[in-house]
Amino acid sequence: MRRGETDAFRRYVREWVRANAPSPGGPYDVWERRLLAARLVCPAWPEEYGGSALDPPAVLALAEECARAGAPLVGRGAGEHLIGPAVMEHGTPAQRSALLPGIVSGEDRYCVGFSEPEHGSDLASAATAGEVRGGEVVVSGLKTWVAEPHRANVIAVLCRTSPAAPARRGLSLVLVPLTPGNGVHVLPVRELTGSSGLGEVRLDGARAPLSHVIGGVDGGWAPAMTALAHGRAHEAAGAHLGFEERFWELVREARKSGRAREPEVRARLAWAYTRITLMRATGLRLAARTAAGADTSGEAAVAALFRDEFRRRFGEIALGVSGTAELVRPEGAGYGLSAWQDAFLAGRGATIGAGTAEVRRNAIAERVLGLPKETVGEVGEGGR
Repeated sequence: MRRGETDAFRRYVREWVRANAPSPGGPYDVWERRLLAARLVCPAWPEEYGGSALDPPAVLALAEECARAGAPLVGRGAGEHLIGPAVMEHGTPAQRSALLPGIVSGEDRYCVGFSEPEHGSDLASAATAGEVRGGEVVVSGLKTWVAEPHRANVIAVLCRTSPAAPARRGLSLVLVPLTPGNGVHVLPVRELTGSSGLGEVRLDGARAPLSHVIGGVDGGWAPAMTALAHGRAHEAAGAHLGFEERFWELVREARKSGRAREPEVRARLAWAYTRITLMRATGLRLAARTAAGADTSGEAAVAALFRDEFRRRFGEIALGVSGTAELVRPEGAGYGLSAWQDAFLAGRGATIGAGTAEVRRNAIAERVLGLPKETVGEVGEGGR
């Protein structure tokens, strides 16, 4: 959309959300059905697959207007932003017809099993085995740092189906049912914050039909990279939303405590807001270039590194602005944390999750600056 068209769409969405959003605590399922009927779930997807073919500025306008109204933006997580794009680009017509509707409806909820305990971000070294037996692939191995596997019923697994083939050429992307009785076991991983949003997934002879192999047997590298590219573009385009909300919470707290008058606190808050504004502009540009089919791997690495290092720094700023009381954990049973303690601790892992800062710096050096490539192994950006 052009600027004027985006502004008009934003006004339309603002009125639509105002008229249809539930009141606080209202029925989520009714709101979800309204969004589905308006094709505002998976809104960037082509109309033929259930979306509205919105461009990145329009998708961002929708997200910002929902945030403004305090209405949840119904998303489909990894299915919408990683697996769906991979299926659209690398799947067969039959696969697109069979798999995409379940993502839009929410019937199928995906998690992504790319990383392994011994390989981390080096996705090309995946050792999880996939053996073709008749009309199925039988998968065995261990995937780690899987985001929210307890909420999913399908896991997208990068597995090795041809052990003798060169690293990237012997991999397949298999959509494995994450259901009881299919040899799939989920173990929660407790994080520094005490939460367990991540998990390990052990596959002991888990089965998936060959119709759930995206890109064909041994053709999994390309769809896996497509999934990650779209996932990074999505994260970059919307990263500022959560940060902006937390930023204004911190400003309100600084004003309430009187610390907003302190020059050092004001400087830190100004620094943070500047970075959030840059994050929004950079993410929007990246999403637009990704949607246009451009190779954005280098830009995505820059945006992801910027976002994750900001997240770590913002946690430090928040704890400093809140004062010495935040150095003591709240009273009570369990592993309770204040909001700013949680932000600080969560930020410590930001630069190793979903691809380490070191891997991203390699990508920036090679793909943006044109420096010599890494000579040890074949390192793929990824994680989770």
